[in-house]
Amino acid sequence: METYKELLEGNLRWLGDVKKADPSFFEKLAQGQSPRFLWIGCSDSRVPATEITGSMPGSIFVHRNIANLVIHSDVNLLSVIYYAVEYLKVRHIIVCGHSSCGGIEAAMSENTFGFLDNWLNHIKDVYRYHKEELDKITDPLQRSDAMAMVNVRQQVYNLSKVSFIRQKWANGEFPALHGWFYQIRDGMLKDLNVTVNSVDKSEELSLIE
Repeated sequence: METYKELLEGNLRWLGDVKKADPSFFEKLAQGQSPRFLWIGCSDSRVPATEITGSMPGSIFVHRNIANLVIHSDVNLLSVIYYAVEYLKVRHIIVCGHSSCGGIEAAMSENTFGFLDNWLNHIKDVYRYHKEELDKITDPLQRSDAMAMVNVRQQVYNLSKVSFIRQKWANGEFPALHGWFYQIRDGMLKDLNVTVNSVDKSEELSLIE
């Protein structure tokens, strides 16, 4: 059997489990979505937003890319954020990094990765700014995880610079921005305490001038 068919079989098992728990679940889901959260996470297959938060489909609007970056020229990302904020009225945006992140490790190395270097350069900029303090960490795994957490902080700051988010704040509205870290080795989510819900709080997070 082709291995991709395992996904279709898995769907049938999942469908049965969900219907058993709530026979009308899909009928309600088909009526529309009203998630309270936008999740900006890494594309890593080990970090699925709904599973690690114990949430059901329809509860989290999701955007994922390599190393959970917020880049102001990324029209795809900005469109997702705008839709979430303006139309879905999400109240919280979570930027979530994770341990053993391949994008982070690649950006910290001296290797080249062809086309991917165009993306990794955004992470390299953050790493260069913090290289002196990060290089004091002798364990490579701990150093990578520390950089991943620094990166989350930077991406929350980048997110806080988005024009239409600032306009919401000027009007006294949501969203609140949060930075989290997922430790794959034990499955725990950690709040990095970088919550931002105003321009003033944004400036406190400034990492790169």
